[in-house]
Amino acid sequence: MAWNEPGGNRNDNDPWGTGGGRGGNDQGPPDLDEALKKGLDKLNKLLGGKGNKSGGNGSGSSSGGSGGGFGAILALAAIIFVGYVVFQSFYTVDEQERAVVLRFGEFSRTENPGLRFKVPLIDSVRLVRVTNVRNAESTGQMLTQDENLVSVDLQVQYRVGDAKAYVLNVRDSNQALAFATDSALRHEVGSSVLDDVLTEGRAELAVRVEQRLQNFLEEYGTGLSIVRVNVESTQPPDAVQDAFREVQRAREDEQQVKEEAETYRNKVVPEARGRAQRLTEEASAYKEEVIERARGETSRFLAVLGVYETAPEVTRERMYIQALEGVLSRTSKVLVDTQSSDNMMYLPLDRLTNNRSGSSAGSQDSSGSSDSIDIKTLSDQVIQELRGRQDSGVRRSR
Repeated sequence: MAWNEPGGNRNDNDPWGTGGGRGGNDQGPPDLDEALKKGLDKLNKLLGGKGNKSGGNGSGSSSGGSGGGFGAILALAAIIFVGYVVFQSFYTVDEQERAVVLRFGEFSRTENPGLRFKVPLIDSVRLVRVTNVRNAESTGQMLTQDENLVSVDLQVQYRVGDAKAYVLNVRDSNQALAFATDSALRHEVGSSVLDDVLTEGRAELAVRVEQRLQNFLEEYGTGLSIVRVNVESTQPPDAVQDAFREVQRAREDEQQVKEEAETYRNKVVPEARGRAQRLTEEASAYKEEVIERARGETSRFLAVLGVYETAPEVTRERMYIQALEGVLSRTSKVLVDTQSSDNMMYLPLDRLTNNRSGSSAGSQDSSGSSDSIDIKTLSDQVIQELRGRQDSGVRRSR
């Protein structure tokens, strides 16, 4: 007969040794349902419920087991919920961030870096990086004040200055920045002429765009702060670039000519000023010389006047002789007054000097002596000439 064959109240052939009613010694493996039921009973006791009694009937045991299982599930859910609430109540704000806390969708506060607390399911946190420098680019064609087209490439460096305004005031801060940049750029380019935009006015254009763009962002309340605006390139449209290059080269040539003229001016003007200063000083010296000479002549004339008043005849004769000496000392002729006649003869010393110089030129070149005239020979010639003329005069008188 098999050990589990029906019949009889007991089955001693049970290999687990529990008997037919499991009333014997429990030497087999544990019953899983029984173990689960005991665990649920203990959990219910801990939570304030009543444990399941083993003396009840089958229906009572079934209802108690299901009630205990539901309570355990509720307890487990409560533990998970509490853990989740505790986990969601704390958050960390990095050094590069600021936290904007909203309570029921309304602004509550702004938190600085560190470990912070919030009310779960009530508070929501928006983390915003405020130290990172971001870049935005803008490119477009626009009209200048003198009605010329120009293409401008612009780069904007910015960061978040006000986390609250960045989160709440504008839905899309990046798009607002793009619109504000385009508006500021077109306003400033439209107020400038083409030459300034293409050449030396680019740096000033970037400064003006930066100031106007910052004013726009503050009026919009975007919470953005401009760090720097760079005008990367400004150029005319492709269809007229060659013509503009020619104009640019002409401007460079003009600038070169101006620099050369300035260099020449810096060279000539100081020299002219030096010459003018020298002429002024020479004129001043001549003025002083003339004045002093006039004063001397005046003093001498007054002295001669005093002498003339004392002896007029002698003084007149002396002045006459001095005047003749002054005049005849600058002439090459010598006048001789002969006593035999009223005629006055003169000696052509210039011709005598020239003849003497011509005759002695060869000997002076060969000997290497100086060009001075032999005074003694010249005197002899003058004496002979005088004697000859006197003899001829005597013969004519006879």
